[in-house]
Amino acid sequence: MTQPTQPVELDSTIHCPACGSTHTERMPEDSCQIVYTCPDCGTVLHPKAGDCCVFCSYGSVPCPPIQIERQAGA
Repeated sequence: MTQPTQPVELDSTIHCPACGSTHTERMPEDSCQIVYTCPDCGTVLHPKAGDCCVFCSYGSVPCPPIQIERQAGA
């Protein structure tokens, strides 16, 4: 895997589309998280079409593998 040129952000704030709540979560560094349950309303989130994980769909920061891929210019 290519080394990132900038530090990878590991925290992302997920916005629940069902209830509007936000929660800052620590992302896995080497994988994508495909399921997230909102702690406030219990809605189970899955990635939107074309996204690899819930952080890329609902987070303030995309997952670490995508951050690294973008830094590499892929």
